[in-house]
Formats: sequence, C-alpha cells, structure tokens
Amino acid sequence: MSTTQPLIALVAQSERQRDLALADQSKAQHERDTSAAKAEELRSYRSEYEARWSAQFCREGQIELVRCYHGFMARLTQALEHQQRAADAAAARLDQATASVRECELQVAAVHKILERRLDERRGDARRHEQKMDDELAARMAWQARRAGGPSNAA
Repeated sequence: MSTTQPLIALVAQSERQRDLALADQSKAQHERDTSAAKAEELRSYRSEYEARWSAQFCREGQIELVRCYHGFMARLTQALEHQQRAADAAAARLDQATASVRECELQVAAVHKILERRLDERRGDARRHEQKMDDELAARMAWQARRAGGPSNAA
C-alpha cells in the first residue's frame, strides 16, 4: 500500500465534510434571509397599520375601536418580537455554519499540503534513485571500458 493512499482517503473525507458544511451554511443563509424578510414584512405591516388607524382615530374616537386596535397592535408586536428572535437565532446559526466551513476549509488545505509534501518527497526520492542508477551505470561502463582496454592500458 502506498504511503499516500491514507492521505488521499483523508483528503476525500475532509472534502466531503467541507461539502456538508457548505450545504449547512447555504441552508442557514436561506433560513436567516427568510426570517429577516418575514420580520421586515411584519415591521412594515405594523407601520402601515399604525398610520392607517392613526388617521382613523383623528376622525372618530370610539373606545371599543381603540381597544381592538391596541389589542391587535399588542399581538402584532408580540409576533414581530418572536420573528425577530427567530431571525437572530438564524443569524447565529449562519455564523456557526460559516465558522464550521472555515474550519473544514483549513483542514482540507492542511491535508492537501501534507499530501503535496509527501508527493514532493517521493519525487525527490525517485530523482535521487534515478541519479544513483545513472551514476552506477556510468561507473560500470567506465570500469568495463578500462577492462576492455586490457593490458596495454595497464602499462
């Protein structure tokens, strides 16, 4: 088994974890955007409702109508606060997912770097081995050439 095979498997596993983290981040982004949009919608509706009824109260002042208005506004405010808490929680989940993606990216990069170093070492070993083989071949050829020259070269 090659010494790089475990590293290649680790790279694949790290990339799968990163891909899962990216999917979680995307989902968290969507949830945060949706929650924030709903909160903004409620805020806008509340402002429009207040404006519409403020004009109504200037014309007529029926107490029962005022009570209904205040009751509805209290429930609307409560719904808005609830939605804002949901949006804040979604934003926190997005921050956590983003941090997780960052960690996974760092892990993938680290494993890639280790793998590259290992491959560089293997290439260096292969070059040194090839050089050694070339040197040995050259030495043998020189030795054989001297030997083939025979006794006349020896004198």
